[in-house]
Amino acid sequence: MTGNHAASRILVTGGAGYIGCELVPTLIQAGYQLRVFDIMFYGEAGLGSYRNAIEVVEGDICSVPADLLDGVSAIINLAGLSTEPAAEYRPEANQEINLKAAVELAALAKKKGVPRFVQASSGSIYDVGVGHPEKDILHTEDSPVEPFRIYSITKREAEKKILAMADDNFSPIVLRKGSVYGYSPRMRFDLVVNAFTLNALQKGELTLHNGGEMWRPLLNIQDAAAAYKLMLEVPKEKVSGEIFNITNGNFRISELALRVRNKLEQLGVPCDLRPEYEYRNLRSCQASGRKIAQRLGFVPKVTVEQTVEDLVQKIRGGAFQDPNDPVFHNIRWLDLLEETRAKAGYAQSLFQLNCEQLRELRDAASKQRSAVA
Repeated sequence: MTGNHAASRILVTGGAGYIGCELVPTLIQAGYQLRVFDIMFYGEAGLGSYRNAIEVVEGDICSVPADLLDGVSAIINLAGLSTEPAAEYRPEANQEINLKAAVELAALAKKKGVPRFVQASSGSIYDVGVGHPEKDILHTEDSPVEPFRIYSITKREAEKKILAMADDNFSPIVLRKGSVYGYSPRMRFDLVVNAFTLNALQKGELTLHNGGEMWRPLLNIQDAAAAYKLMLEVPKEKVSGEIFNITNGNFRISELALRVRNKLEQLGVPCDLRPEYEYRNLRSCQASGRKIAQRLGFVPKVTVEQTVEDLVQKIRGGAFQDPNDPVFHNIRWLDLLEETRAKAGYAQSLFQLNCEQLRELRDAASKQRSAVA
């Protein structure tokens, strides 16, 4: 897909989400035309000033309009319930969105002649849980995997079904990202680096569950956006039918906390570490980013320390009216929407509501949280 970007209309599903709101300006600045498709669980405010520079279609990934793919030259599928807590919030919705809808979208893309399909996946597929050091090795894209949580299971099944569609005219690509961190206009403070930074500023301490013994591959959101952009531009013979891990390194959570604390101390922010050893069934995994570095020359650039400094500046500078607002914490926001749904008397599940009903709930939930504030 090299050449004139202005002639390339890219469909980004889930484009108003955490990663999408960083990816959209990245692609616009590179000269692409964009169509964003999103159900807007968290609203569209994160699209900001770019909202008028793109085409936005509000809708459910489980029910894609017939004309959504018209004129589209590539799809980046970010739509879905992200991370295990959100997936476990409604397992049946996770199955529908992260597996069934993703595979159906890829099949529709192939049928309509869209040549390239980039599927968002996760390093969580390598998760072995805590307490299994013999399994907690550095995984490559060819390593055998045995996902056992609903999120990882559905992500892996979607990968297999989508990659099996590859042929001379259809190029599916899978990106398995590390745990993403960093600022987005649709901010999340429930991701580990972001949460550590906010907790340090607000509480002066970081809690290390399981003593912080878990491993985690990490990735800054700017590098995630750059990786997706790259997948649109490299020759298909280098990427079609391939899986790529994207990470700037693997860190024990305890080491990550030390890095965060060290940077905070340089910024004049005191911070204590509080390990606790009550058993929690948390993720632990490691992923190698060597394949994409060797094949495509892609090496993530933005460090944890740079991100911590940026987040401190933004939090102190008033970029967020209230960082504890539920909208910045996925499960808290879904809980608030669910509470609002029950009060409104809707019998359907939160994930079965149409866009108009969801807008009504968002507005009501926003008023409720404003009243509490």
